[in-house]
Amino acid sequence: MRNPLDLRHDALSRRCFLGRCGAAGLGGLALETLLAQGGPGDPLAPKAPHHTPRARSVIYLHMAGSPPQHDTFDPKPKLKELNGQKCPKSFIEGRRLAFIKGHPTLLGSPYNTVRAGESGLEMTELMPHLAGHADKLCVVRSMKTDEFNHAPAQLLLHTGSSQFGHASLGSWSIYGLGTENQDLPGFVVMISGDTDPSGGKALWSSGYLPSHYQATQIRTLGDPVFFLSDPKGMTRQTRRRGLDALKRLNELERARSGDDEITSRIEQYELAYRMQASVPGVMDLKRESAETLALYGAEPGKPTFANHCLLARRLVESGVRFVQLYDWGWDIHGTSPGDDLITQFPKKCKHVDRPIAALLEDLERRGLLEDTLVVWGGEFGRTSMNEKRNGSKLLGRDHHPDCFTIWMAGGGVKAGHVHGSTDELGYFIEDGEVHVRDLQATILHVLGFDPHRLRYAYQGLDNRLIGPADWPRVRHELFA
Repeated sequence: MRNPLDLRHDALSRRCFLGRCGAAGLGGLALETLLAQGGPGDPLAPKAPHHTPRARSVIYLHMAGSPPQHDTFDPKPKLKELNGQKCPKSFIEGRRLAFIKGHPTLLGSPYNTVRAGESGLEMTELMPHLAGHADKLCVVRSMKTDEFNHAPAQLLLHTGSSQFGHASLGSWSIYGLGTENQDLPGFVVMISGDTDPSGGKALWSSGYLPSHYQATQIRTLGDPVFFLSDPKGMTRQTRRRGLDALKRLNELERARSGDDEITSRIEQYELAYRMQASVPGVMDLKRESAETLALYGAEPGKPTFANHCLLARRLVESGVRFVQLYDWGWDIHGTSPGDDLITQFPKKCKHVDRPIAALLEDLERRGLLEDTLVVWGGEFGRTSMNEKRNGSKLLGRDHHPDCFTIWMAGGGVKAGHVHGSTDELGYFIEDGEVHVRDLQATILHVLGFDPHRLRYAYQGLDNRLIGPADWPRVRHELFA
């Protein structure tokens, strides 16, 4: 017999209250909301987009910490000419800077610029492999954000809010479109660079969306997903019988409580079971030819960015909707050799140059680049001045939200094109400003969404990735 206190707890719980309200009460309202959102059928089944999409998948390459635009894709000869001189007062007066104190000096890039491809794209000499694919890139030099610290800026970029608890771009994608391969997760995340990005796992959270739209983090050491393998002594048939019994219990609880998260739980158990058969095959890089492994510089069994780029191709080829690669180590402050322009920055460029070039080449030769949007960039820009924190003699740049550079490839973008410009010292946008909310709207548009119509009702609000305002817009000028 149950403890009377347990019965009392049931009577007072919110779940029990909603479950006993009847069709005319709050339970009925909850049911109406569920039906309006598509009900508890198969939430991950493919869905119709708002319009014909330009791409079916996205590979987002996030360089966590933020590469300096002056030293990558927005070179500034004038800045080099004035290296070591005091910066204009307008750069510091009335402005918030993360670490710079006093009146800093200008910092020209210590690296040379090359003109790459038939388009003559000006870019750093430190990425020679990527320079060979310059004519595939649409470079946006006029990006802008509202945040100047890592975690808030990463959250704003990837979830539409600088606060925790909001849904990520990848989660919105599979919420709106479902998945093409029911045996694989629709949204996959991989991490390199020894640590998570500053925003942590909130960057790929489903937030207020149902939890079956959450990303799956995949690893290249051990089980690709935690607890993917069955325990010793458990057969596939035993696992299936256990899941069937658990499903029946969960369905009984869902009928009793009306809790839609139980639907998510059932779906996640079933996906996990299917993934046990499908994920190891997709993750097995030994199935690739020696030529392909060499192209990427991939080494099976290691948690490298090169391996992750190759896996990204294998995943989108298998129908995964959204693949997010986070690579930490781009926070170039100049406080030590581990974060300066002379030692760390060239290492990071070399670390990603060959794999990204290989990814673009591999996608193109397999006929996947047209249907895949590739995005590269950080969460904000870097200053035109040398930081010199605590008197450091090393070279580095502070955080800067007012301008930064990204590039896109595939997905119908205008290849070999440069959009927007910054002033001659690379500190302010002069033309073609693209806010991070415009970038979000544009990526959603590529996948077939009207970013203003893609919404989810939560706590009395129609939440959207692009926020409540109407000013974010799709940047059609970035497409051919």
